[in-house]
Amino acid sequence: MIYNEENDEYKYTRIMDVIIMNDDTVEFSKVGLLTLIPPIPKTTIKASGKTTINGKKVCVQGDEKKVEITCQYTVPPFSTPGSGTLKIMNLAPNQLTRKATSGNKKIILKGKLFIALFEVDSPATLPSPPNTPDPVPMYVGTGKLIPGNKKIKAT
Repeated sequence: MIYNEENDEYKYTRIMDVIIMNDDTVEFSKVGLLTLIPPIPKTTIKASGKTTINGKKVCVQGDEKKVEITCQYTVPPFSTPGSGTLKIMNLAPNQLTRKATSGNKKIILKGKLFIALFEVDSPATLPSPPNTPDPVPMYVGTGKLIPGNKKIKAT
């Protein structure tokens, strides 16, 4: 919120943020009580926007749905690793433009944290009794987008 002395009023403003582009890093962090293997899984996001900046396409709403990475996990008391797939479930509101678009789609911004989803493919198990599987089919967590670009911003 910004105070405008001239009109004696407060205005809500959207601060500009850095644009996410093709091959920028996606880092998954905390996912419930899971211990992820590797500890901080990283991958990249592929852009489908029509706009290019310095030869790289911008990421647009929907590109986040194609991000996924397979990793192993354990969760107490299931100490024998299982495996699953990490995905971006939802971007935070501050991770999409309100004004700027590319091909009529909102552009993805760095923002804060997105909501991550870990879907269990092969459950972690207890060492004994043998093969007692983790009964939880999915876990929710967070992650962040790490831009290579530090200067080009949008709202």
